[in-house]
Amino acid sequence: MPDDLSILTRPSNPPSQVVTYGPDPDHIADIRFGKTAPETRPLVLLVHGGFWRPQYDRTHTGPMADAIAAAGWTVASVEYRRVPGEPDKTLSDVTDALSKLPLLVSRHNGSVVLIGHSAGGHLVLWLSAARRTPQLIGTVALAPAADLQLSQEMNLGEGATLAFLGVDPASRPDADPRRLPSPQIPVTIIHGDKDVVVRLPVAESYVAAHPGVHLIRLPGVGHFAVIDPLSSTWPLVMRELGALAP
Repeated sequence: MPDDLSILTRPSNPPSQVVTYGPDPDHIADIRFGKTAPETRPLVLLVHGGFWRPQYDRTHTGPMADAIAAAGWTVASVEYRRVPGEPDKTLSDVTDALSKLPLLVSRHNGSVVLIGHSAGGHLVLWLSAARRTPQLIGTVALAPAADLQLSQEMNLGEGATLAFLGVDPASRPDADPRRLPSPQIPVTIIHGDKDVVVRLPVAESYVAAHPGVHLIRLPGVGHFAVIDPLSSTWPLVMRELGALAP
């Protein structure tokens, strides 16, 4: 069955507020407050995908953020700079978002959980190993571009990895989660075996290097069902998110 792409254009509720975490116009996050007792749960930092390209932004994560907030979590949907060939701007921005947003956003218990999709999955895995903060207690990566070298070899996104890095991934092991030390927090990857955008072997390669990471393979599932609250996969995503809360 082909992916249902309606999640990419489906309308969502406006955020409760928009928070600025830096000087660039992309240094912002949409905040949606949990509907029930969010003060008892961690803040969810949601990092969108789009192969690190500037034409894709956080807009399509609105329905996903609405659903997580409805389940009782305060959600910050993070925007970040996406400049081809300048990956350090992206990595710096998500680092700042992780360190600053928990102090700028109210109505959470002080802990942080990361959730990211596709290229955003790459970024949350990278943060979990390279820039972990004491507040970060767990990560859920949805169909992540978790191995940059393999992503390039498979030509994912028609050269998206090379466009993002500006160089061969072999020369930027510091940006590649597979080549970083294993994360010291609980990490779960959820990936469909019918994903033709970021193929399952990319996640499997990452887990082979970091066997403590939990990989959930979803039979018959493509790339976008994992971010779609209307899909049959969504309850599993919420279950895994909830498992990270203390």
